[in-house]
Amino acid sequence: MPGISSLGAGATPGADGLGVVIALPEPLRSELGRRRASYGGPETAVVPPHITLVSGVVTGDWATATAHVRAVAAQARPFTVTLAGTGSFRPVSPVVFLDLAHGAAACTDLHERLVAGPLRHSPQFSFRPHVTVAHELPETVMDRAEHEMVDFRATFDVTSIGLFDFKLGGWSLREELQLGGAGERT
Repeated sequence: MPGISSLGAGATPGADGLGVVIALPEPLRSELGRRRASYGGPETAVVPPHITLVSGVVTGDWATATAHVRAVAAQARPFTVTLAGTGSFRPVSPVVFLDLAHGAAACTDLHERLVAGPLRHSPQFSFRPHVTVAHELPETVMDRAEHEMVDFRATFDVTSIGLFDFKLGGWSLREELQLGGAGERT
């Protein structure tokens, strides 16, 4: 998924930038991709809808960082996410998103375990799991997206997380890591 996010301040293409996301399953991914494209924006064509757990962490020790991500995934349990309703980070950040009515606590737990140890960093914003619908668009478009998606609802199981690497100007999937405890849901 190239373009998933930008690296943190001071990072350069080719540095070991690491990201961890929850990909949305089909056909939900395509449906939300079409809806996002209808609003426009700089990344809608290259960034599939997803839930970001960690974004743009620059690490000088890829082996230690990825071992940590693998260990967190192995210890986690599959869980269910329900997307319901919209929200916005405006005026702090120009983002309209789908909110998590169920599964936010499991995403937050994963995020907190991922950013412990070798992935510790100082993010620009507090973590809140969400799926971005519109980003950096005119206010009228942001308002329309927030209004049109307010009744949207979808439920899906999270059984894996994607480990991404930023090299040479884009994000690429390095590993899709299955969550441990297959069959148990939280």
